[in-house]
Amino acid sequence: MPSMPSAANGLTSAAVVVLYKVMRPPWGLRTTDQYPLSDKTGHLGGQSVMAWFILVVSGVLEAVWATALSASKNFKRPIPTIVFVVALAASMTGLAFAMKSLPTGTAYAVWVGIGAVLTAVWAMATGQERATTARVLLLLGLVGCVVGLKAVS
Repeated sequence: MPSMPSAANGLTSAAVVVLYKVMRPPWGLRTTDQYPLSDKTGHLGGQSVMAWFILVVSGVLEAVWATALSASKNFKRPIPTIVFVVALAASMTGLAFAMKSLPTGTAYAVWVGIGAVLTAVWAMATGQERATTARVLLLLGLVGCVVGLKAVS
């Protein structure tokens, strides 16, 4: 049986391949012509649209692995444990990819914010936590902060 580091490396490599094949921009969208008002290179203000997309997907996967970690009951339940490992590897790989073209602090804050909000919303939707007015307002504030970070970066 392979040790955990070898299995994790294999999962990380597989996640990179999947992210590359699934999320790369289709061919034919890039141009070398210089039309700054209609740039088709997939960059907004010097930042890659694909990096932001992958960052959001990675934030969603953070919520998945956090929820699966709780459901695994200290790694005693196999299916949630497998979901945890796969989602964790994919989430970290996506975060690393996004950090190649986005500022580290912004990327990490957005990633954590998305994961935290979705994890809390899931817990409230499933009845694990109470949905109080204060909690909902604070989560909306966190969403506002994440959107604000995207707007100013």
